[in-house]
Amino acid sequence: MRERIAYSLGRDADEQALRDTLKQQPNNVDAAIPLARVLLARKSPDEALEVLDNVLLAAPGDLRTLNAKGVVLDQKGRHQEAQGLYRKALEREPSNAMLRNNLKLSLALESKTETEDPQPQTDNALTRARWRGEQ
Repeated sequence: MRERIAYSLGRDADEQALRDTLKQQPNNVDAAIPLARVLLARKSPDEALEVLDNVLLAAPGDLRTLNAKGVVLDQKGRHQEAQGLYRKALEREPSNAMLRNNLKLSLALESKTETEDPQPQTDNALTRARWRGEQ
């Protein structure tokens, strides 16, 4: 029980540290992406989008942030918006494998959502894989 409490408190402290970093450095992608991951894991995708949008205001066109926002939008079932972000990022870096893979996955998720299940499903392992390499 103590370990769970200590782990929970540590996670809250990490989240606060990331928020503090973003207050001081609004364009800090290295703080924004982990914070967005924490918020998405806590089932707060709207707050994660807000964090990423704020970074995009300070660092417009940042590929990692565009990708991260696309992942969050896909998690919310907003696949066409996510695909637009992946395509925008691919215009700047056409050979980026992560962006290409996420675009293909988003297209597949959109097709599956339309034919099978109108509610997006969150898969934490899938989300982690899609964000891999962004740290």
